[in-house]
Amino acid sequence: MSSHHVIREKQEPALLVLGLDTFSDELLGQLLEWSPTVIATHDTAEKVHAFGIKIDWIITNDTYEALQSDIKIMPAGKDTLAEAALKYLVTHNYPAVNIITDSLQLKDFMLFADKISLVIYHNSRKIYPVTTGFSKWKPAGEVIELLAHPDKLQTGGLQAIQINRFQTTHDGFFSLQFDQPFLFIAEDI
Repeated sequence: MSSHHVIREKQEPALLVLGLDTFSDELLGQLLEWSPTVIATHDTAEKVHAFGIKIDWIITNDTYEALQSDIKIMPAGKDTLAEAALKYLVTHNYPAVNIITDSLQLKDFMLFADKISLVIYHNSRKIYPVTTGFSKWKPAGEVIELLAHPDKLQTGGLQAIQINRFQTTHDGFFSLQFDQPFLFIAEDI
């Protein structure tokens, strides 16, 4: 059996770089492993380019002098930079996106939580939306934070340690049940 894999366009999550100041080089390398579509902002493009990363799109409302050839410009218009990029990805049927940001504005991602698989990397945390009935295997002692206080919350395999912060009680699955369409949760990376 061959170990070679054919990667088709849009099969891997796109990478949206909104900020890189607090992100590990090692994790960035992992996110780039399968050559995703890379979208940067006017502000992050120079840093992304300095890492030798090929940029596919720049989101900006300003004129932009390209650092690389073949970069396409994505005007944000009246949207935030995140909203403009996510609208593009959803419209072009991308199934998933990894987002790196230094400034977390969950409101920018709320409208897209049910349209594209989102994973947001912010301050050594991995943040993503889950629906009721969500379960995931984690080792004992891991911290899970709920980024809102959902109605009728029921947990399994978790012990409350602070408001909206829980710790896994054992190696195994934890679960969340709640009464709303989705909930953003955060885990340390």
